[in-house]
Amino acid sequence: MEYIHYYESPIGTITMASDGEALSGLWFNGQKYYADCLEIEHEEKFLPVFEQTSKWLDLYFSEKEPDFTPPLTMKTTEFRKAVWEIMLSIPYGKVMTYGEIADRIAKEKGLKKMSAQAVGGAVGHNSISLIIPCHRVVGTNGSLTGYAGGIEKKIKLLQLEKADMSGLFVPTKGTAL
Repeated sequence: MEYIHYYESPIGTITMASDGEALSGLWFNGQKYYADCLEIEHEEKFLPVFEQTSKWLDLYFSEKEPDFTPPLTMKTTEFRKAVWEIMLSIPYGKVMTYGEIADRIAKEKGLKKMSAQAVGGAVGHNSISLIIPCHRVVGTNGSLTGYAGGIEKKIKLLQLEKADMSGLFVPTKGTAL
């Protein structure tokens, strides 16, 4: 059984999903991005993990850096977990490129090279975006490429964190818009 709870944020309604102990999904404005993260049968319920996540979201949306991460359930591949762990390490208000993440994973695995495109796929399958901060990952040269909640939300989140936006831009062409 999966449980859900709703949180009203300044950028829209956030739906939280939990297995009862840890957060397994987080979606903006009712849009469910990953069908494998929420069981068909679910019940609205307020659980301790939702209380912790609501506290995290309250801090975050009051422009404060949360000093904890709610318990997370990351049911995925080892590669995606490695990418998500790196995303969790990106400092509040900072960004990292897909290529930088690829380089870190390649170094950790003793590989000569890792595909930034593969990293992009892993970033795109993060069902706990915001807490595992996809919005802090940008393309080469500061391109603000895709974000499951939409590029406009990515921009708002980076502005909320007071990130330096001077080198960032929304691309006019491409498949990741």
